Amino acid sequence: MKTAHLARLKFFALLFLLPGLAGLVISAVISTSYLENMPKMPVPEELRMTPRNIHGTVVYQTVEEDRRLDLMEYSSVGIFVVGLVLSAVYLERWGTLRSSELDEEDLPAIETR
Repeated sequence: MKTAHLARLKFFALLFLLPGLAGLVISAVISTSYLENMPKMPVPEELRMTPRNIHGTVVYQTVEEDRRLDLMEYSSVGIFVVGLVLSAVYLERWGTLRSSELDEEDLPAIETR
């Protein structure tokens, strides 16, 4: 594999890893905010009837809040996993390329013996 392809693979791995990780951190911050600010009992007047368990504490939120947080959490995990897979492929290819470079460096030393 050429180094240009390897650099592109590394770029795409980071392109998925970093936003996925950022999304997971933001989701955790939102969950913590929900834990501090959301009611612990259902509030039908505010349509806060959808339960969410956060660290063993049940808070009640609207259906829209639940949908948005779920979408952010699941999409962040998906993007992060794609980044992990691309990173694993990059590391495997980088290792193979590096190993072949080292073998080529040792080849002249072996031939002169």
